[in-house]
Amino acid sequence: MPSPVKRCNCRDSGGKQLGQSCPLLTKRDHGAWWIRYEAPGTDGKRRRPWAGPYRTKGEADRALPGLQVQTAKGIVIERNLTFGGWLDIWLAGKKSLKDSTRKSYVEAVRLYGKPGLGHVPLDALRESHLAELYAAMAQINNAPEGGHQSEMLRRLLAARAPAPWTRPRPDGQKPGLKRKTPLSPARIHRVHRVLSSALGTAWRQKRIVHNPAPHVELPTVRKVRPLVWTAARIERWRQTGRVPGKVMVWTPELCGKFLDQAEAAQERLYPLYHLVATRGLRRAEAAGALWENTALAEGTISLLESEEEDDTGLKTESSWRTVSLDAVNVGLLGAWRLRQRQERLAAGATWVDSGRLFTQENGSPLREEYVSERFAAIARAAGLPPIRFHDLRHCAATIMLAAGVDMKVVSAELGHSRYAFTADVYAAVLPQLAQAAAEATVAMIPRRRKGA
Repeated sequence: MPSPVKRCNCRDSGGKQLGQSCPLLTKRDHGAWWIRYEAPGTDGKRRRPWAGPYRTKGEADRALPGLQVQTAKGIVIERNLTFGGWLDIWLAGKKSLKDSTRKSYVEAVRLYGKPGLGHVPLDALRESHLAELYAAMAQINNAPEGGHQSEMLRRLLAARAPAPWTRPRPDGQKPGLKRKTPLSPARIHRVHRVLSSALGTAWRQKRIVHNPAPHVELPTVRKVRPLVWTAARIERWRQTGRVPGKVMVWTPELCGKFLDQAEAAQERLYPLYHLVATRGLRRAEAAGALWENTALAEGTISLLESEEEDDTGLKTESSWRTVSLDAVNVGLLGAWRLRQRQERLAAGATWVDSGRLFTQENGSPLREEYVSERFAAIARAAGLPPIRFHDLRHCAATIMLAAGVDMKVVSAELGHSRYAFTADVYAAVLPQLAQAAAEATVAMIPRRRKGA
């Protein structure tokens, strides 16, 4: 049976580590106890890794049976692998991520995961480490003035210092790492989802015996409900330039003005904007839709959902859904297909056969940011109050509800995983809906005198 040995990190004059030969090991408070055991390596060969450090010889002896159980179960604990090192390995293995998703993963790892916890051994990571990281994230741009900064917070701030500004938003605000606003609970949730995915993979690959991610208490995300651009809000916005809410929605009349402007300007992507405004596709879904999954004769488009809002407003993986097309959208897409064929003939050998429903003039996939940029330009030209491109999806939902479409049908068309989420977000978003509900309620009560 292996016997624990005492070791330290002292070095001789030549820089060679003394290990078990250090003369100071006779002192009780010098060095630590380590134990060597046999375990399979990642290449299948037998190896004898060191486990430790342990404070006492007895503690090392008690740890040995657990190490042997892990070995019997095929669990390979890499003692020299840190959490930061594992994040690099995990991220390199994510081959099928979209560019935008990869960018968000890299940001979470580079700005939070590695500077905060990258030095911690992977197998030693616990709930307290993650909780400390998220507490420090909540203090970014939110720490008490003159208060003590934890070492964790200082590392996060140092990682953010050289980060560049991101591209200005269409509404003129400057998002990015150097904004003076604190990180939102939703941002902390998104970072946790990335770190949780990495730890889940490590657990499934038997690199760790305990996954701390599911047991961490996260800050509550406040639900953001859409606000409608009413006449009073538009007037106030014209006077002050202030947007009253994070998520704003056009009324059907305003949405009609946008589509009229796009059509009158002969906007090339008008069919895409009409489809999103009436059927509620996400930007990634519209830009990634394929002709092979589009059946104009049947009036359907099948979409592979990669992102979906859950009841916290965050994103989760989903699956295929089929969106029904009305006659107007079928006609627009039919004309678009003819135009795309003409562009293919004009491009000749330079044509890129991406198979996408909506493409650039040479057939290559659309850049999602370009879709949003063109959308914002059309809205400005029409003199409309600002909304994000994603809010055009909210417009589709509210217009469907205003038209009397059942909430469950709206939920299915939008691809929400939970009907309750749709009802909670959209039930009272349009004043017309609330007024119609009030009128219908009164009309249900039988009265003797007409108009009573």
